[in-house]
Amino acid sequence: MTTVSSTSSTDTTSTATQTAAKSNTLNYNDFLKLMVAQLQNQDPLNPTDSTQYMSQIAQFSSVEQGINTNSKLDQLLVNSNISQASTMIGLTLKGTDGTTGIIQSVRIDSSGSTAILTNGKEVPISAGVTIGYPT
Repeated sequence: MTTVSSTSSTDTTSTATQTAAKSNTLNYNDFLKLMVAQLQNQDPLNPTDSTQYMSQIAQFSSVEQGINTNSKLDQLLVNSNISQASTMIGLTLKGTDGTTGIIQSVRIDSSGSTAILTNGKEVPISAGVTIGYPT
């Protein structure tokens, strides 16, 4: 366990809470490790009940399908964002802070979409941003 020095008790409590939250969550790899360990350590003279084993295999399959589905949905979302971004190039943008300009390109990353204007300014595309045809 890692020890974190702190100048206040609030920081220590917050760090401990975050660590506990992370340790209470199992991911796909943890599930696989547990399943393999259980299979390796079972008593050969008294093997695991076959119905329990089939139930675990079904759970494993379900987890794997869920992960594959999430991966496909993530890719679909990225493709949709790229398609939408391509239609914004050449349009006029008005940002929430009053910044205006013509969109030269759009950058898509993990934090969302950002319009790069012809004047070099970058404006995050979020609620309140107006995009339209130049007048």
